[in-house]
Amino acid sequence: MKMFDIDGPLYRFMTTLMNMFILSMCWLVGTIIGLGLTIGVSTVAASDIGLKMVDNREGYIVKQFIKSYKKNLKQGLPLGIMAVIAFYTVYMDFELFNKIEDATIFLLIWGFLSGAIFFCGFVYSFALSARYVNTLKNTITNSFRIATRYFGRTFLLLIILVIESAAFIWNMMMIFIGFIIGPACIILTVCMFAGPIFKDIQKKNTEDGVEYYEDPDSNESL
Repeated sequence: MKMFDIDGPLYRFMTTLMNMFILSMCWLVGTIIGLGLTIGVSTVAASDIGLKMVDNREGYIVKQFIKSYKKNLKQGLPLGIMAVIAFYTVYMDFELFNKIEDATIFLLIWGFLSGAIFFCGFVYSFALSARYVNTLKNTITNSFRIATRYFGRTFLLLIILVIESAAFIWNMMMIFIGFIIGPACIILTVCMFAGPIFKDIQKKNTEDGVEYYEDPDSNESL
């Protein structure tokens, strides 16, 4: 039957599922070996693979992950630490609101506002760091600009990420599934939104006279 052919939908689905499992394991190992401090490096490396998967040009995932991990160690390390600190700050804000009696509503508003700002600043930053050569400051700034410029897509991305995260903690079975493919699922979801946006921006900039030279083995400049 065509469904079971090597080019059939079942084979492609199983291949994608296996790639997601391998990518998740790479992300977990890359994070654990740095005692959690390398979570940003792992996310940038996984985003590099994710962007290639979106373009249907991924190769040997483990080999590509290791190569990207080494290449992005310098920028991915501080980027990940900054992201963790930022969102932990938001978490503590909501914890204070829940724990403090007669807490002002402005504390809750500040939590949502700061969370939205941090989300915009980091949601595309790991994919940007994987795809383009730039400073840490400009990477975060560009992520914020893209998130606000493509607000509709970014808001939809946020909703999907919330649904995925909630699904992966629904019960023990989903927690197990989330452990083995969750990181890749989250990262690939972001890349599925980021990839077309990056191409759209490059197309518009090229029309304005800014040229891009794509090299699969090295970051582009932005």
